[in-house]
Parts: sequence; C-alpha cells; structure tokens
Amino acid sequence: MRGRRKQGRTSPEPDRRAVALKPRRLGPRDVLHVGSAGLRSRPVRVVLSALGIATMIAVVGISASSQAQLLQRLEALGTNMLVAEPGEGMFSGQEVKLPKDAVGMVGRIDGVERAGASGDLRHSVRRSQMIPEEETGGIAVKAATEGLLGVLRGTTASGTWLNAANGRYPAVVLGHVAAERLGIDRPGRQVWIDDRYFTVVGILAPLPLAPEVERSALVGWESAQRLLGFDGHPTTVYERSTDASVRRVQRLLAPTIDPRNPQNVAVSDPSEALKAKAATEGAFSTLLLGLGGIALLVGGVGVANTMIISVLERRHEIGLRRSLGATRGQIRIQFVTESLMLSGLGGIAGTALGTAATGVYAATGGLPWVVPPWAAAAGFVATLAIGTVAGLYPAVRASRQPPTSALAAG
Repeated sequence: MRGRRKQGRTSPEPDRRAVALKPRRLGPRDVLHVGSAGLRSRPVRVVLSALGIATMIAVVGISASSQAQLLQRLEALGTNMLVAEPGEGMFSGQEVKLPKDAVGMVGRIDGVERAGASGDLRHSVRRSQMIPEEETGGIAVKAATEGLLGVLRGTTASGTWLNAANGRYPAVVLGHVAAERLGIDRPGRQVWIDDRYFTVVGILAPLPLAPEVERSALVGWESAQRLLGFDGHPTTVYERSTDASVRRVQRLLAPTIDPRNPQNVAVSDPSEALKAKAATEGAFSTLLLGLGGIALLVGGVGVANTMIISVLERRHEIGLRRSLGATRGQIRIQFVTESLMLSGLGGIAGTALGTAATGVYAATGGLPWVVPPWAAAAGFVATLAIGTVAGLYPAVRASRQPPTSALAAG
C-alpha cells in the first residue's frame, strides 16, 4: 500500500502551462486582398481620385503642346533674319532715306546669305475705281525686290511671285491679309492703284515674321519706278545670315548701309518677338503647373475624405475583424494599403485621362501632342505621396475603434 502510494505520488502529472495565442501575420497577398476590398466594392472612387492628376496632366500637356508649336514655327521661320529701316534723323522732323544700293551693300557683308527690300508707296489699293479713295482698308502699297520672298522664307498660297518678267508690268502680289480685306481669293482679278488697274498674279501665305508684308499689295521694283513714281530708296531691308554670324552682322548692318551716319539706321530682330512669346509660354506653363499642383492637392484631400467616409461606412467590418483577432496594426495596414491602391490606380487613370485630353485638344487645334514625361512621373509620385499621407489619419482612426462599439454601430 505504502509502495503504491509512494509510487502514485511520484507518477508524472500532465504539463498544464498556458499557451499564449499570437495573431497570424498578414502576408503580402493577404494585405493586397483586404486592402482592395473597398475598391472592388466602390470602383467609382478610383475615378474621382483620378481627377486631380488628370487636371494637372491636361493643363501641363496643353500648355506644352502650345509652346512646342510655337517653337516649331520659330525654328521653321529661323532666328537669323535682321531688318534695317530708316531711324530718326539728327534734327527733329528730318526725313531719313536708305541708299538705293542698300541691298547690294548688305549682300556683300561676310555671313549674309540673302537680302531683299521693300519700299513704301504713297498710294492706296482698292477693289475698283468706284470705291472712295479714303477707304483703304489699312492696306499699304509697296515696291518689292525679287529676292524679298526668299529672305522672308515665304510662299505663295496661289499664283506666282514677282519676277523679272511680270515685275516690269502692272502686276501685283497680295499679302494674305490684304487679299482677305479686298475679297480676292485667286489670281487673275484686278485692283485699282493710282488710276490704273493692276492684275493680281499671286496671293501670299501667312508671314509671321513680316506682318507688314501680309497687309500690303506688292508691285515689282521696276514697275513701281516706271508707273507709280517710286524713287528707288528702300524703306525696309531684310537679310538672312548664317546662325553663327547673326550678332556680328547685326553690328555691321547700320555702318554698312550708311557709313557716314550709322545712327540713322535702325536694326531690329523680328524673331525676338517670337522668342519673347515662347518665354511667356514657358512662364505661363509654370503658372499652370502651380494650378495643377493645387488641383492635385485638392485631389489628395478628396482621397482623405474618401478614406474617412470608407472608415465610417465599414465600422461593422472593422469591429468584426477586431473581434476575430485582427490587431490595430493590421487594421492600419489594411486602410493605408487601400489608400495607396486608391491613389496609385487614380494616378494611372488620371495620367491616362490627362494624356487623352491633351491629345484631343492637340488634334482639334492642330498642335503637336506633347505630354512632358516629368509631369506624368511627378504627378504619379505626388499622388502616391499625398495618398499615403491622406490615408494615415483614417487608418489610425479605424484601428482605434473598440470592437464592441464598432459592432454596435453596424
């Protein structure tokens, strides 16, 4: 008996130590699954979150497309054209005239490729002699050398330019603005200049670097002297230089045309206006980029509002997950992931929408389709950053909800 009792006392008893329960860790697949649950049930939120970056991409893209068109036009026209005109005389009211051989003198400057000239005539051009003389329509009459169109890099929209054959006779070429104001759409018509009909032999295409020519009726140099009393002194001399010699030619142009009084010659660079316009477009792009950034920030606030509403709508789900063992950290990861996915998908959709909007605008306006890669990348990264920050507060708020109150609210 004693032996049995002793033996019974020494018999081993089962180990009853409490086993601590540990919450299961969420793997990457689980995080993506729970994080995308809200987006799968409410896909419209992705579209709404995309509006901010879409606005920014569209604003920057449209501005960049307009600037690209301007730069393309500037490159096509060239920035190597200089214009010389009579300046102010030494005494007030003194009329200054350029020498008759100014074009030839300019052509001898090293680096000058082409030179041409126009001369103002004190006549008006009218559709017919029945129209009152004072109704000029703002159209000037100018004598033009044969090489003028080549210097301007212009073309005729219809008809032909002045040459050695037609330049001797009463023939006229109209700038495209002048042709529109006269109501002439094709060569062969006649206009009235100084009690004489001139036949329209050509109509010019637009000339952005020479708007004064666009609004003029141009006659040959010889016929202007023989028929219209032109004295042969050019009013404006145009020249094209090589790109490397533009600034040197600009310094030599006035002394070459009038060696005795170079101060009487005014030299200008018409491409500077287009360059200034391009710079203005760049500054305008910066302004629009700032506005796009504000729109992106507003989109981030929208993401935050969307996430807060999502937390309020899913309080029952949060309480149920917490009661089943989900930790606060897992709830935070869920809603931060959802915010990142919402921002990421919204960024992709916004980039696509903004790019498409830019393409439609460019196609309808005849502009090159330009979307700066840096704008798309910066917009997407900014969307993710703003989405992350915007999702932190709703995630923390969701994780702090007690399970019982969350279940009761559901």
